[in-house]
Amino acid sequence: MHMNRREFLQLLAVAAASGMALDSKSALAGIAPANFYDVPRHGNVSFLHFTDCHAQLLPVWFREPNVNLGVGSAVGKVPHIVGRDLLKTYGIKPGSAEAHAFSYLDFTEAAKVYGKVGGFAHLKTLVDRMRAQRPGALLLDGGDTWQGSATSLWTNAQDMVDACIKLGVNVMTPHWESTFGAERVMEIVNKDFKNANVDFVAQNVVTNDFGDQVFKPYVIKEQNGVKIAVIGQAFPYTPIANPRWMVPDWSFGIRDDNMQKWVDDARTNGAQVVVVLSHNGMDVDLKMASRVTGIDAIFGGHTHDGVPQPVQVKNAKGITLVTNAGSNSKFLGVMDFEVKGKRVVSYKYRLLPVFSNLLPADKDMDAFIKTVRAPYEAKLNETLAITDDFLYRRGNFNGTWDQVIVDALMEVKGADAAFSPGFRWGTTLLPGDPITMERLMDQTAITYPQTTLNEMTGATIKTIMEDVCDNLFNDDPYYQQGGDMVRVGGIEYTVNPNKKIGERITDMMLKGKPVEADKVYKVAGWAPVGEGVQGEPVWDVVASYLRDKKTIKGVKLNTPKIVGIGKNNPGIADYDGSYS
Repeated sequence: MHMNRREFLQLLAVAAASGMALDSKSALAGIAPANFYDVPRHGNVSFLHFTDCHAQLLPVWFREPNVNLGVGSAVGKVPHIVGRDLLKTYGIKPGSAEAHAFSYLDFTEAAKVYGKVGGFAHLKTLVDRMRAQRPGALLLDGGDTWQGSATSLWTNAQDMVDACIKLGVNVMTPHWESTFGAERVMEIVNKDFKNANVDFVAQNVVTNDFGDQVFKPYVIKEQNGVKIAVIGQAFPYTPIANPRWMVPDWSFGIRDDNMQKWVDDARTNGAQVVVVLSHNGMDVDLKMASRVTGIDAIFGGHTHDGVPQPVQVKNAKGITLVTNAGSNSKFLGVMDFEVKGKRVVSYKYRLLPVFSNLLPADKDMDAFIKTVRAPYEAKLNETLAITDDFLYRRGNFNGTWDQVIVDALMEVKGADAAFSPGFRWGTTLLPGDPITMERLMDQTAITYPQTTLNEMTGATIKTIMEDVCDNLFNDDPYYQQGGDMVRVGGIEYTVNPNKKIGERITDMMLKGKPVEADKVYKVAGWAPVGEGVQGEPVWDVVASYLRDKKTIKGVKLNTPKIVGIGKNNPGIADYDGSYS
C-alpha cells in the first residue's frame, strides 16, 4: 500500500470513525500489529496449511459471508457462525485486523485500512518465516489450487503448479484440479510433482473397474525423529459437482471404511502422528472425525471456512482436531504438536491472516509471478466497466457479483430467468474499482464455461432449485456437496432450509406473477456438466454486458425470503432480505 501523508491521515480518520482498533494505525503504515506474526514454536512436529487459493497469485480483496446457515445439529455451531457472533465466539476484538480477516463486518472501510490479502509472494514470506522456527515443517496444500484465475486457465494450470513448487509444498490433495482432465492431472503428478518431490495423495479416488488406488492414499514423512503420516481425502463428489467426462475412469466417494484402513495401516507402519489433508468440507470432516479413530487432526478445505481454532471432536478412541483454513491464500494455518511416548500430548494452533501490506513480498516469487503474467497483462488489465457498488460473491443465497452475472445472462440471452452456480470462489471489488477482464475471470475461469438458453417448465425450475438446496441443507453432512445455493435471476422465492427436499422452495414469483408448474420459461445458465454442450463462454457474455453498461450501480440483489431459521440464528446477520 503506497500513500502520501494526506492520504494516510484521511484513512486514519476513516479508521477511527469506523471504530477500527488501535492496530489500524500500524497497519496503515505497513507495520504488523505487535506480535501479529510472532508464533513461537511449540513441540517437535509442525504443519503449515493453506487451501482453496483458487489460483490467486496476487493480493486480492475477499469478503467473508454474512450468511452461512447450519441445519440439524449444526445450527449455531462452527463453522455456521458469522459476523459479531463469530468474533464473540473466538474473543476477537471488533475493528481489529483479525476481525477484518475473519468477518464481513465494515468490509469496505476495513479493507482500505488493512489492505489486500493473500498473494503468493507474501504467502511465501510467511511460510519461510514459520519454517525458520520449525525445522522440517510440512506445507500442506488442500486443493482447489490450480483453478480460479485467467492465467491458470490460459496456462493449463502450469502457473500454479510452478508457483506451488516454488512455495515449497510437500503434500497436496485435489478437487477442481480434476477439471483440467485426468490426463493433465496425471501429467503434473508424474512429471512436475515427482521431479519436485511433491506428494499427491487421495485415499478415496479409485479406478472404476478394479477399485485400484489412482493416487497414493498416504505418505509417511519423518520430522525431528518422529514418523508422521499424511492421508489424502479428495473432494468426494467431484464427478457430480463437476463434469464426470473429465475423469471418466475414476470413482470418488467419502469411503470411511477405507479411511480407517489407511489410518490403521499408517499406525502399523510406525506413524506416531496421523493427519488427514481433506477437501471434504468442514461439516463432512466433523462427521468423519466422529466416526474414524486414530486421526490426530484433519486439515480441511472446500467450504472456505476461516476457522480461528480447531474443533475438538470426540470419537470412540480419542479426540480429533478439525480445522478449515479459508480461501484465496488469505490464511496460513500453523499447527504445532508436542509428541511424547509415540503420541500427541499437546498442540497449539494459529490461523494467520496473510495481509499483503504487512508482509514483504518474496523477491524470487514476485519475479516469477511477473514473468508468468507478462504475456497476458494487456488482456488482464482491460477495463470493462467501473463499479459504483460493492461486488462480492460469498453467502448462502446470493452476492452482488453473481447478481451482475445473472442480470447479464438474462439481458444478453433474452431469458425470463437465469441460474448461476453457487461457487464460493471469486474475489471482491470495492466501490469505485475498475472491473477488469482479470476480475471478471476470477468469477468465471473454468474449463467448461459454455452459456446455455433452455426452455423449462416451472416444475423443472423448482426441481433444480430443490436439488441444489438439498446439496446445501441436507441435515446429514455426508449428503452435502458444499458450495452455496444456485444464484437465481428473475425469480423471487421463499426458502425454508429445515424442510426436506421438495418442500424447501415455495412462493416462486416472476415479474409479480406465480411461476406456473406447466408453463414454459426461457432460462439462461452456464457451466453445464454434460459433455459436448455448445455455447458462448460466460466471460464473453458478461464482458459484452459490462462494456455496454460502462458503470455498474444500483445492483438489486435478488435474495429469497428465509423462514424457519429463527431471528437469533448466529449463521445470518445484516441480511438484505427478510428472515424469521
